[in-house]
Amino acid sequence: MKYYSTRNRNEPVNFAEAALTGLAPDGGLFVPGEIPSFPAAVKSSLGTMDFRDIALETIRPYVREDIPDAVLADLIQSAYPFGAPLVEAGDRLVLELFHGPTAAFKDFGARFMARAFSYLRRHEDRPLRILVATSGDTGGAVADGFFGVEGISVTVLYPRGRVTPLQERQIAALGGNIDALAVEGSFDDCQALVKAAFADEALRKRLVLSSANSINVARLIPQAVYYAAASGRAFAGLVDGDGAATPRIPGSGPAARSRMKGREPVMAVPSGNFGNLTAGLYAKEMGAPIAFFIAATNINKTVPDYLESGVYEARTSQATISNAMDVGAPSNFERMAAHWSWETMRFLVRGASVTDGETRETIERVHQDHGYYLDPHGAVGLKAADLLAGALGGAGPLAVLATAHPAKFSETVEPLTGPVPVPDSLRRVMDREPRSRVIPADSGVLRELL
Repeated sequence: MKYYSTRNRNEPVNFAEAALTGLAPDGGLFVPGEIPSFPAAVKSSLGTMDFRDIALETIRPYVREDIPDAVLADLIQSAYPFGAPLVEAGDRLVLELFHGPTAAFKDFGARFMARAFSYLRRHEDRPLRILVATSGDTGGAVADGFFGVEGISVTVLYPRGRVTPLQERQIAALGGNIDALAVEGSFDDCQALVKAAFADEALRKRLVLSSANSINVARLIPQAVYYAAASGRAFAGLVDGDGAATPRIPGSGPAARSRMKGREPVMAVPSGNFGNLTAGLYAKEMGAPIAFFIAATNINKTVPDYLESGVYEARTSQATISNAMDVGAPSNFERMAAHWSWETMRFLVRGASVTDGETRETIERVHQDHGYYLDPHGAVGLKAADLLAGALGGAGPLAVLATAHPAKFSETVEPLTGPVPVPDSLRRVMDREPRSRVIPADSGVLRELL
């Protein structure tokens, strides 16, 4: 498998170079030269295969020249002692992506990246510096995934005052090889600082830099796994029982039952930087049984507007209660546009935007009706599906991606639902004291610190 920059297909690289470089030298994003297909035997068994086996089959074709199968299998077993239950909440399915150590979907990409980077750099002497911009959950997942990894240090940039107190503890309280910078600005400012650092030739000669945002293809590819697993379960008419971290009032869950067997699900994806949705598109192209996607955004609706008009117009991000999606210039749109035309994207993806008022109303309603707690991002996904109900037609079941545990957003959720059950993974974080440095949104300041 060869990888190309979205801006230049004439200089292919292997997976190791694409992953460890992060951003292409010309400022583009690396994309695979082709999207492979699942073998027929795998495609027909997705509903019953173990999550880790699906991970092996999904990731293998992208990395086989650089990571032997036996090593990859060990990396996957180490990265994923948890899975992604597909549970019911009324007539919707919820894909719970918060059963990992930081209670957010970013764990799936970050934990694989940390182990893959460690293997790919096993013969290197120079230390690797990872730069990551976060609007919330990415920073915590990357910090946790890379904490204590020898030969790798991480600098996380996050918008000061725009992440929750718990998210800040996950980002900035580990110390060691994790350095946290609170930027006076938005997530887009943080992202621009990271891109400026990668474009700084003098800096790159002095330091070995890489990224851990979804601009890095090594973080994006593992996220295709849970789409394949969940759509396989839904297509087989199966749902999972509640997991240890499932946020539901005890006794309010539905009885286990099969539903809509043989119908491809619609996947509603809370979307900010659009890496998660891009991973879903990869899974569908590989053969995962997905009807189409709903790109659910908050009022930062750059991509839904593009899907409607065909005109892409990046904007300044606006702060909302679904803060991880406060992105006005989503980096992964460039990757999407490299693979699919506007006409094809309109076929694969429907867009909808949701206000804060609608988000709060959805959290409250789902809790009252079904005893289930949604975080603001999952609520955006579910409300977007409601707004597009008329466009679903005869599609199969609707699965909403719950990208973070609601306890991470208790300041927003609890006034609407009462106390949220807290998983053990988050209880261990609450007593940590965050330690970060405040910097202006100035690339010169970041350069000096690095």
